Amino acid sequence: MLNINAFFVGLLFGLGLIISGMTDPSKVISFLDLAGAWDPSLAFVMAGAILIGAGAFTIAKKRQRSLLGAPMQLSSATGLDKDLLLGSLIFGIGWGLSGFCPGPAVVSAAAGEPKAWIFVAAMLAGMALFGMIERGGRSD
Repeated sequence: MLNINAFFVGLLFGLGLIISGMTDPSKVISFLDLAGAWDPSLAFVMAGAILIGAGAFTIAKKRQRSLLGAPMQLSSATGLDKDLLLGSLIFGIGWGLSGFCPGPAVVSAAAGEPKAWIFVAAMLAGMALFGMIERGGRSD
């Protein structure tokens, strides 16, 4: 049952990305081009997502279990650290260079976009590299 629900939530998310234009790298790059032909339309998409997310997290923080009965697993992290700032910087550079971020890239790859496949492959390689670095740095 959880897999079916996850599928439909993912499908809804993907459709939202397509309808909003977040899967079009040229639209994303136009949004990021503050000094040129700036397209502010994605700011409204982000603002809507932030408002809905803030409301959902406010409700979720008060719950012990999800609507489907799974235990709530919210992060307790509240501070900024070197890893968060470095990761954000790398994410932003990748987003600005490619016009893709992870969610829209997966949707575009599923739609057969070759540039998205390259991005997703690079993203997975980066995730694997991070995992190897993290495992190598532990003294378990």
